[in-house]
Amino acid sequence: MMTRILFFLCLLTGFVLQAQLLFPLNEKKFTDSLEFVVKNNRSQFSKADACFLLSNYYRNIDTVTSKKYLENGKVLGREDPFTAAKYYYYEGQYFLDQNKDKAATSYHKAIEEFSKLKDKKADLYKSLCWYGYGVTQKNKEGYPYLIKTMLEKSIPTAEKYGDNKLTGFLYTQLGIMLTYNAEFEKATNYNTKALHLLEKTAPHSTELFYNYLNITNNYCYQIKADIGKKFLDKAEKMISPYPDSSSNALLYYSKTLYYVSKQNHDQALAAIEKGLFYTKKFNQKLLMQMFYFHKYDIFKKQKKYTEAKNLLEEILAEKTLATDLNNKKILYSHLSNINEIMGNPSQALVWEKKYSKLNDSLNAENIKLEINKLEAKYNTSEKEKRIAFLNSEKNQKEMEVNKKNYYLWILSLFLLFILILLVFLFIIYRNNKKLSEQKEINLQQKIEDINQKEELALTKAILEGEERERERIAKDLHDGLGGMLAGVKINFSTWSSSHLETEQHKGFYKILDQLDLSISELRHVARNLMPESLLNFGLETALNDLCQFYIRKDLDIYFQPINIDKDLPLTIQLNIYRIVQELLANAVKHSGASNILLQCSQSGENFMITVEDNGKGFEKDIEKTTKSMGFHNLRNRVNYLRGKMEVSSDSQGTTINIELNTNGE
Repeated sequence: MMTRILFFLCLLTGFVLQAQLLFPLNEKKFTDSLEFVVKNNRSQFSKADACFLLSNYYRNIDTVTSKKYLENGKVLGREDPFTAAKYYYYEGQYFLDQNKDKAATSYHKAIEEFSKLKDKKADLYKSLCWYGYGVTQKNKEGYPYLIKTMLEKSIPTAEKYGDNKLTGFLYTQLGIMLTYNAEFEKATNYNTKALHLLEKTAPHSTELFYNYLNITNNYCYQIKADIGKKFLDKAEKMISPYPDSSSNALLYYSKTLYYVSKQNHDQALAAIEKGLFYTKKFNQKLLMQMFYFHKYDIFKKQKKYTEAKNLLEEILAEKTLATDLNNKKILYSHLSNINEIMGNPSQALVWEKKYSKLNDSLNAENIKLEINKLEAKYNTSEKEKRIAFLNSEKNQKEMEVNKKNYYLWILSLFLLFILILLVFLFIIYRNNKKLSEQKEINLQQKIEDINQKEELALTKAILEGEERERERIAKDLHDGLGGMLAGVKINFSTWSSSHLETEQHKGFYKILDQLDLSISELRHVARNLMPESLLNFGLETALNDLCQFYIRKDLDIYFQPINIDKDLPLTIQLNIYRIVQELLANAVKHSGASNILLQCSQSGENFMITVEDNGKGFEKDIEKTTKSMGFHNLRNRVNYLRGKMEVSSDSQGTTINIELNTNGE
């Protein structure tokens, strides 16, 4: 029994996690009220919210309708930054089951937009976006990445602002992930936290309904179905007034698990048929296939092998479960097994070969033991004849080879003696030659090491002197000249308020405004010389501020930080900042681009910088031939950090990749 449970858990690793922002169990009332808002509400933003929710509701049922509501919401809410940011979140929802790469892009864009809005609702939506982004990366990064994202980004935000329904929902989702990974005890802890929170603050919520079902499933997988039964009954009581709700499919899935764990096949099949009715009605394809797989398992236990085989072939042909290669491998294995049970060794061999080929591609192993067994059953006599013939042929060739080897041994011994003598003489000659060459190499290496150390010391002195001079000038401008100009402006403002009339001396006040702008520009120059955000908040914040500074109406800059260590030495951070500053300045000034992507990532001692733009590019190898001080300084800083720089440029744009060593100095 435990083996079957673990098998279904393996299959469920491809199971889509529950949609975010759950709908009320009374879906008809929910959708009717939203459609009423769309038709009758005067507020454009309220209509936009209703369109987004309807798009999310229809995304699996009717993708055309879902897309229509999504685009309508975008048009209605484009003038409100918060509503406009929500569009990207719901766009991610729309693509979540269709195209995970597009969904990831939309979630990331939503995170950027919500980050610009400093309020509670924006932060809560941002936590949902991080959860959605983690779901899109699950197949690439695995469950640990998704769980880490939830524990570090989604759940802390929900807990911080006291949103109990969202917190309970996220606890439940985390419990589902742990259940799918056979971490039943940990899953129970999070399910229990969600249960206490939701029963107390949201006793009639859909979030609580799903929590009941997940607790039931967790106990069923542990073969403790009797404990889970009371939670299954609670969930059924909640949804019984709403027979038209799509959530009934999940209720019957939990019932199926319960009856399967109790070995009650007839009631399990009845629950499966009811669940299939809802999955077909609401186009829940993956859940539909899971019902079919449980049906297959029951048929197999009942020795209805033909029906079981047909179900497996239907699941494979439908492709929903087979999209995940691990699921396809499992299906191949069971088709091979069921055909062998039915006495079809040739078909069993076909499916076993498919399984083995796919297993080899997934695991990089060449395990074919089961295929050999089936081949032995399928054609034993022919194989034995072939082996006997090959053995006879092998023995004959061995006799011929042994005869030839006898003569070759005599000749080989003589040649070996000559060869040893020649090798001995050659070794003496080579050792003498290598000794003299090694002395020369060691001498050249020492000279190169001395030159490198001198060059590194010179570069370090130049860079440190440059930064000290920048810092001195910045302080002089900000604290000295900036303070003096600010004092002059204050004195002028104080004097003019008591001696001049605003309407009669507009010229004077215009000059006063120009002085104010000059002071702002002076302070901006000072900050650019020595960025305060780098000193106060670290490299990632400073780079983000730098990107924001260069953004224009006709220029978007996207910044993607990945695992940047906050504890890097300040000199390293400052050099990386200057490198990025020079790259962005060149791209903004010379490329004519409308989009620039900056990606900074760190892996151990390696720090990677990528800058891409869609500008006009520049001449081939110009970075090597140009006498520009900017490129000269850039190369110095890259060499200082023992880095490498690659530049690719054409009429479609420019890409610069730099890899640095944070222990470079």
